[in-house]
Amino acid sequence: MSGFGTGALGRVVRSGVGRRRVQTLVVALATMMAVASAVVAGSLMVAADAPFDHAFGHQHGAHLSVQFDPAAVDSAQVRATGRAGGVTATAGPFPVTTIRPVDSHGGRPPTLTLVGRSKPDADVDDLDLRSGRWAAGPGEIVMSASFAGPDIRLGATLRAGDAADAPTLTIVGIAMSASKTADAWATPEQVTTLGPAAGPLTTQMLYRFAAAGTGDDIAAARARLAAAVPAGALLGSQSYLDTKRAADRNAAPTIPFLLAFGALGIAMSVIIVGSVVSGAVGTGLRRIGILKAIGFTPREVVRAYVAQALIPAGVGIALGVLLGNVMALPLLADTEEVYGDTSLSVAWWVDVVVPAAALLIVTVAALVPALRAGRLRTVEAIAIGRAPRTGRGRWAHRAADRLPLPRAVTYGLASPFAHPVRMIAMLLAVAFGTVAATFAVGLTSSLNAVGRAQDPENRAAITVLGGVGPAGHSGPGEPAGPGPGKGGAGGQADPAPVRAAIEAQPGTGSYYGLTRTEVTVAGIAGAVQAALYEGDSRSGAYEMIAGRWLGGPGEAVVPTRFLDRTGTGIGDTVRVTLGGDTRTLRIVGEVFDTSDDGMRVHAGLVDFAAARPDVFLVEPKPGVSTAGYAEQLGSVLRPLGGEVLINSPSRADGLLLILDAMAVLLTLMLVSVAALGVLNSVVLDTRERVHDIGVCKALGMTPRQTVGLVLASVGGIGLLGGLIGVPAGFALHGYVLPVMGHAAGTDLPPSILDVYGMPELILLGLAGVLIAVLGAAVPASWAARTRTATALRTE
Repeated sequence: MSGFGTGALGRVVRSGVGRRRVQTLVVALATMMAVASAVVAGSLMVAADAPFDHAFGHQHGAHLSVQFDPAAVDSAQVRATGRAGGVTATAGPFPVTTIRPVDSHGGRPPTLTLVGRSKPDADVDDLDLRSGRWAAGPGEIVMSASFAGPDIRLGATLRAGDAADAPTLTIVGIAMSASKTADAWATPEQVTTLGPAAGPLTTQMLYRFAAAGTGDDIAAARARLAAAVPAGALLGSQSYLDTKRAADRNAAPTIPFLLAFGALGIAMSVIIVGSVVSGAVGTGLRRIGILKAIGFTPREVVRAYVAQALIPAGVGIALGVLLGNVMALPLLADTEEVYGDTSLSVAWWVDVVVPAAALLIVTVAALVPALRAGRLRTVEAIAIGRAPRTGRGRWAHRAADRLPLPRAVTYGLASPFAHPVRMIAMLLAVAFGTVAATFAVGLTSSLNAVGRAQDPENRAAITVLGGVGPAGHSGPGEPAGPGPGKGGAGGQADPAPVRAAIEAQPGTGSYYGLTRTEVTVAGIAGAVQAALYEGDSRSGAYEMIAGRWLGGPGEAVVPTRFLDRTGTGIGDTVRVTLGGDTRTLRIVGEVFDTSDDGMRVHAGLVDFAAARPDVFLVEPKPGVSTAGYAEQLGSVLRPLGGEVLINSPSRADGLLLILDAMAVLLTLMLVSVAALGVLNSVVLDTRERVHDIGVCKALGMTPRQTVGLVLASVGGIGLLGGLIGVPAGFALHGYVLPVMGHAAGTDLPPSILDVYGMPELILLGLAGVLIAVLGAAVPASWAARTRTATALRTE
């Protein structure tokens, strides 16, 4: 009797698996769902673990991207810098210019850094051509995948500037650069042709170094390159460490989210498997006694019941790995688009570790009730049989009888108390399913709130371009418009007549001016981005974490990261310099703003004499046609050099869409597992009480009343599970969301944290009842269809 495959023990195991078909199916499906969700979560955690590093290594990314002045150093001299100390690989030199494109609808994408490359392949920054082909001649352009959208797609056209004779560029390819070395690419000849009209031509060179792990390494390498060319020839550089820091911060919030769902999945697996094996032991006491009477040792009984759980669990684990891999692929494909990795797939060790861990969990969960079977005394097991212990649950029946409900319902409400352990397992399954549903509803609501909060300027119906920023520009590399898809006129119009035209236009409801530029802040090295507002900007205010929005001169609001880096708080002051104009501003609010690495200052234009708005955000009065208003205002402003654009809703952030999809998928799995746990318990109860049900039918109980009896046996547990699960899910959301925010370097405002309403919480509480009813529906139907004579003959 030593083996499972042959001999008496093997026959006992096979008989138990075959006889308890429902329990076998429940274990297989529960483990399949748990393993599939774990594979999906594990795969995405791997993808979110240093996603930049994966993409950067795959593309042989540039440690340093450097721009040189072609008037001070020729191509041969730039190429010769590849022999500087520590350089291991180079690409270039490539011609570079900037263009302010106009799309086919008159919209203005951000200012683009356009690099001339004859092919995507290179020893450094080996581009991933996602779709289409590489630019091969005049009038063709390849766009970065980060700009892809409805108006930036294969076949779409862009005008290279505002001038009537600006060339039209057709998008022939979409490519990805992990190093972010360019926004778009064209042939070197095309870039050279565009250069004089679009902007000054520079020369780009890309480098990889033997030592590039720290900022000091990059600074030393840059110094060596600067020493290899004439003084002033090196115009600027971009380190991969800055790009890596931003990418890793975007990925970090996914880790606590996935850990929360992973912990729920593990807990559900333990509950379901333990419940199934415990039920098998509880309903098979007589059989256990007989096995011992014919010579089975306690150890062999334990092995038999563990094996009866491991066989269907093994099948479920294998199917779960396959299902998890299939479900992970579309999510990983979306993750590739966000993170820029070209080789994301389910890591091989995920397919090894998850099944091994699941098998261990199933073994431990099955071992506890199996040990109980092994400890049972032979005579006691045979004598008790399948009957519950005397007196169990009688108090529940007496209490239920006092309720003004039909007898079938009160009988069903009291029946679970005859098996407290089984009842607790079912209660926990429902509670954890409700926790998952509550957490997922709150998480998706919070993620949607994050998406709405990220682009407050886009709330305005109309953007008016026309004005100049300080010193006649909007800052190096910074688009003049307030958000994606909004460029600027760059000094084409005086803001005063534009402002007057907006005020005089019939139908104007409210408006405010805005410019974005670079400032310096005392105590912070390098430039800091600033958003400067004119007028009443409350309609474009960012979500407040603490304090208030701008209300007058001498005030500033800043993000969490700015406060952390400067060691300041609300009420403190900061010294901000724009050009030669220095002002001391008092911090009056902390805003939810993760752009520019959380290092942005929001202040008033009135505080800086040299600042002028280069964009106005306008909201027409209620009832005024946006299109008609824009057309009338445009006819007035175009002669002044201004332009009127109708804003379209912002596209949802790719990372937020991925998190939403993961939350829905994992929640459906966990709720399904919870329903399976209920199914198992109800099947055991129904089969144990089939004779009692037959007696009730003989006394006149109808099939409908039978269904009511079975559903009532889980309805109370479902309601109690909901009452437990909703507060727990609420608390889990309140814990995980701030952790996700801190991983992204920001606190979260109340509008993102406080997303539950009372109606939602009530409905979520009833979700526990729904999970229980779904799990009990099949056995209730079976009980209703069972013939009275058959039920009476069954013991």
